[in-house]
Amino acid sequence: MLRQKRAQKILKKMFSLLHSSDKGRRGTLETPHGTLETPFFMPIATKGAVKTLSSQDMENIGSPIILSNTYHLWLRPGLELMKEFGGLHRLMDWKGAILTDSGGFQVFSLSGLRKLSEEGVQFQSHIDGAKLMLTPELCMQIQRAIGSDIVMVLDVCTELPATQKSLEKALTLTTRWAKRSKEEFERTKAESVNPGAKLFGIIQGGTDIELRKRSAQELIDIGFDGYAIGGLSVGEPFEEACKVLEALDPILPIDKPRYFMGGAKPHEIVAYVERGVDMFDCVLPTRNARHGQLYRFVHDDLSKPDFYEAIQITNEKWKHSTEPIVAPAKAEINPIFKELSRYSMGYLRHLFTVDEMLGFRLATMNNVAFYLELIDRIRARV
Repeated sequence: MLRQKRAQKILKKMFSLLHSSDKGRRGTLETPHGTLETPFFMPIATKGAVKTLSSQDMENIGSPIILSNTYHLWLRPGLELMKEFGGLHRLMDWKGAILTDSGGFQVFSLSGLRKLSEEGVQFQSHIDGAKLMLTPELCMQIQRAIGSDIVMVLDVCTELPATQKSLEKALTLTTRWAKRSKEEFERTKAESVNPGAKLFGIIQGGTDIELRKRSAQELIDIGFDGYAIGGLSVGEPFEEACKVLEALDPILPIDKPRYFMGGAKPHEIVAYVERGVDMFDCVLPTRNARHGQLYRFVHDDLSKPDFYEAIQITNEKWKHSTEPIVAPAKAEINPIFKELSRYSMGYLRHLFTVDEMLGFRLATMNNVAFYLELIDRIRARV
């Protein structure tokens, strides 16, 4: 009984909302691998690594959490090897927190190779064409083996624009899968390498406000540790995403974290925080880095969308530039800034023109550091 009371006490303190204003929410989220200040951003480590960066790099850059993907880790290295290593934390020697997406979006992207049913989703592996079935139960088992700190239910993500019928079908199936996910999540707690993990539900409904409200309420009735807004950042106008968040803000429990999945651009993150979001992930900083696009601050006023710029380092204008990638004045903030301050924009351009991998690494370091600094600035203004 005493142990049960302690567990209940810990659960109540899992998320603490410290401040809320028209600029957003600020709080703390407790995980088995550390306390996270919200809002926060999760760099993408889809297959167990942030592309071109090591776990040591991520520690130096100051990221307390990364996002990995259930679908990809299930296919490679596979469930058995993950169990053999004792989870992803040990496999990649990562001491921070890990959130794993359920794989629902990846299966959604394989629309030509998948088939939805009440049981789950059947699809062909993008690696070898093997036919596989991902169920809500298996999704939980995989994430338990990974040792995720934050686990996502299996959901149905629909492409936008979508018909009312397809949105309703996806919502209904998502709710039923969410209930099954929670039941399996609870059943597998004792055997998990990370029994203190938290489970998040995923709200669907496209840009239909009433469907979004319905989805949120159905998930709240089931009860989760946090609530994610899925099915956005898939082609809908930015304004429509804002309307969805504004509609959900008064419905979602104030004492549970809110996660915007898959977005977004820097100025959009500012807007989404103002609409009550606490957690973000996005492929833009890492993907764009590998294409030579670097994010930089222009001024300090985040209320103006032009507070940053995205430059193309391969442009001719940078060929002779001796400007450091990061100003030397920032070198003492962390080891990553110190390293970036050593190299010029002209040198970085050269690395890209000759396809040197170091160029990808430096650009990725710059962009991930930018997004994390952006979140720090956002948190300071809330």
